[in-house]
Parts: sequence; structure tokens; C-alpha cells
Amino acid sequence: MSEIIRVFLADDHAVVRRGLEALIETQSDMVVVGMAVDGIEAVPLIHELNPDVILLDIQMPRKNGIEVIHEVKAAHPDARILVLTSFGDDDTVFTAIKAGAMGYLLKDSSPQELMQAIRNVYHGRSSLHPDIALKVIHELNKPPAYLPLTEEPLTEREVEVLKLVARGLSNQEIADRLVVSERTVRTHISNILGKLHLANRTQAALYALRQGLADLDE
Repeated sequence: MSEIIRVFLADDHAVVRRGLEALIETQSDMVVVGMAVDGIEAVPLIHELNPDVILLDIQMPRKNGIEVIHEVKAAHPDARILVLTSFGDDDTVFTAIKAGAMGYLLKDSSPQELMQAIRNVYHGRSSLHPDIALKVIHELNKPPAYLPLTEEPLTEREVEVLKLVARGLSNQEIADRLVVSERTVRTHISNILGKLHLANRTQAALYALRQGLADLDE
């Protein structure tokens, strides 16, 4: 592949960091551009290095992963963050997703699953561990929680884009489907997130599913 995915690692365990670095460096399309032992160290390095994908642990000393997500997304709204953690409890999962994580994997995932998740997040697709996906489905089965919208409703084209986001299509795939530019799709998604008060396309997909705009079987 011509594209090299620049990955940043943040984990407080040296063995985990070095293991992940060694694994990622075996991939011809990936390179580790930086590492951090905690959130305090991670945030300025992420600002400086501007990596393509941030691989982030949740439980870290001094500043945890959730705080890192909030700070990074505030400065870089398009940051692609993949959580890799041992913690799969509901509060942690949904807090991370609401904060802006595009993917959530548990540390018992296989190397192949992790590599694919990094590629998915890089290309703008959500990536969830099977156990986490099950939690999401259970959450979707709860009664809908209608979010406060702005006075300006979604346009017909924005609803169309939202449905395709919920089906897991990347920006380029949506552009090809609608015969528009990828830049136009990015603009539509930005408008959708703003109108619905959402942080990222993962939240947009969940919203579309909960409101019946898309179906898990599609």
C-alpha cells in the first residue's frame, strides 16, 4: 500500500507498549510515530505529532484515557482514536464512545483483529470488539432517547448520508454511492454532527439506528 498509517500508542505498561510497537512494525502499511506512558505525556505529543490513529488505554495514571479523548478531540475534532483496554464495563464503553472514540477493543483481541481495527479507524470506520458490539445492540434495544435538535432539521441529503454512515460506509464509499465529492460528504457529516450535538460518526450511526433511520440487518 502507498499510504502509511502513522500510529501513536499510549499505555502505562511498558511490556504492552513494546509489544504493540513490535506488532505494528511488522505491518508494511503502519509505523509507530510516538508513545506515552500516561495521559499527561500523551496529549502534548499527540498535538505535536498529529498521528493518523491514536491507540489509547483507558486506565492510566495522572490523566486517564477518557480525559485524553476529550482534550484531543477539543483541539483536533477529526482525530481518529481507538481504545484498547481491559475494561469492558458499560460506563467505560459508552463514556469513551460519547467522548469521541471511533473504536473500542479489549486486550484479549487477536493481533489480526487489532490490525484490522487500526485500518478501519484510519479509513473512518467504527471498529468494536464483539462483546462491545453486543453491549451497543443492547443499548439500542432500550426505548429511544430523543436528543435535542437545533431549530434547523436535517436536510433530505443529510438523512441519506446519515443512513450510509450507519451502514459503516467510509466517506469515499458514500461519495461514490451518491456521485459527489468526498469533500462534500465530509461537509454533510460535519453538519449532521453539529445539528444532532454528536461528537463523531460512531455516535451518528448509533443515533440513526435508535431513531429507526437505519437497520442493523442492512
